[in-house]
Amino acid sequence: MVFLITFCMVVTVGLAGLFLMKGFVGKSAEGKEAEKKADTWPAAADSGESGGTLTLFGERIPERGKEAADPQRGRENAEGAGDGAEAEPEPAGRYAAELADEEYLKENRILPWEAGSDEEVTLGFVGDILFDDEYAIMASLKSRGGALENGISPALLEKMREVDIMVVNNEFPYTNRGTPTEGKTFTFRADVDTVAYLRDMGTDVAILANNHLYDFGETGLLDTLDTLEGAGIPGVGAGRNIKEASAPLYFIVNDIKIAIVAATQIERLENPDTKGATENSAGVFRCLNPQKLYETVARAKENSDFVIVYIHWGTEFMEEPDWAQLEQGPGLAAAGADLIIGDHPHCLQGIAYIDGVPAIYSLGNFWFNSRTADSCMVRVTIGREGLKAFQFIPAIQSGCRVDLAYDEEKARILDYMRSLSPGVSIDGEGYIGVQD
Repeated sequence: MVFLITFCMVVTVGLAGLFLMKGFVGKSAEGKEAEKKADTWPAAADSGESGGTLTLFGERIPERGKEAADPQRGRENAEGAGDGAEAEPEPAGRYAAELADEEYLKENRILPWEAGSDEEVTLGFVGDILFDDEYAIMASLKSRGGALENGISPALLEKMREVDIMVVNNEFPYTNRGTPTEGKTFTFRADVDTVAYLRDMGTDVAILANNHLYDFGETGLLDTLDTLEGAGIPGVGAGRNIKEASAPLYFIVNDIKIAIVAATQIERLENPDTKGATENSAGVFRCLNPQKLYETVARAKENSDFVIVYIHWGTEFMEEPDWAQLEQGPGLAAAGADLIIGDHPHCLQGIAYIDGVPAIYSLGNFWFNSRTADSCMVRVTIGREGLKAFQFIPAIQSGCRVDLAYDEEKARILDYMRSLSPGVSIDGEGYIGVQD
């Protein structure tokens, strides 16, 4: 009996062992098969056998590894959706094609620009400045510590900096080299480092078409071009050749394209000290013979919405425009100018509408010498339909400083400008229009 009981127990344990072994082997095989499937899944997925997804606990998991296999798709995904960022929009508007072509912009001196408003753009203009430390302005500034606010008042600097495009007449070369023009009474130059003052003013455009840019010869002129380029401030009205010197500077802002052309009549000689640029030599854009200037303005008008001509003309210390101004003004209007800004006489001259085109004959000195003199800043607002506002902002240069004019002095300067500007209305804030 004992033997039978023992035999039955051995048989039972043996059978249980066989069942356990079978289960273990089965699970091991299933595990290997699963491992094999896991090892081969990416390849199957790439071949399309998995349909690009893996089902896990009822959820469909997006296929991984596509970006690694296709770098271009990865870049597109990163650009299109990376970190929630959107791809940069393509330029829109009438000038979209130009704005999208960086090489074209560079070749044609076109600057994409931003304004404080989406509907219009403001520009400011001031007359002659001088940074030569051998003359009173800079000597005085250095004695006051050298801060720009000690030469141009904070209130006036604020007005200069708040416009979208600030234009300044740069009446000297930036150079530490060269030889002064022999026989010339006044020759100016400024250390190249002083270009920092131009930046601090908020200057966006430096006018170079004047009778002092060549005071230290071609060397000084070329150093000026290099200095301004290094400072990121474009110059207009001078260049390494006539093509560069006469080239307009364009701004595209709010789907408005604005051209700035600069030229000088001064000196009015056949062989002037200030050399005109030629096909092969550096110089300024001269317009004593105005034909090329008229042609340049006409081309600029064909290629833009609004053309500004900044011209160096007139007779020094004469408040009335001279014969050459009166002759060339209508020619500029006929060629396509929409606004004419003049300087050189070192004093204010009147405002006029020349065949419907607004013009100020001379801005006068801005920050140029120690004399007490009436001065100004002109501010214009341009919209898609043209000129929206033209404002004369009175200022006074005195004691090597320039500041806004206030109260009685402001009223006096505005009255003076009215006396010089028949047919023009100037209100108490200097806004200009055609007199009824």
